[in-house]
Amino acid sequence: MGKKKDKPIDLENLTPEEKLKLEIADEIGVYQKVIDGGWRCLSAKESGRIGGLMTKKKREMSKS
Repeated sequence: MGKKKDKPIDLENLTPEEKLKLEIADEIGVYQKVIDGGWRCLSAKESGRIGGLMTKKKREMSKS
């Protein structure tokens, strides 16, 4: 498996996409879970919800 998922989240050096992802995680109430255990600790439902909301926000930003 890839090593990317195993590395801790570096809050100092986030890409705009990672910032959006964490912002959405905060909105749906899983931010602390992600900070404590990384993205791997999320259920498929939680991950899918984040992905769906990211897509929705990206579409909204491109229309503006």
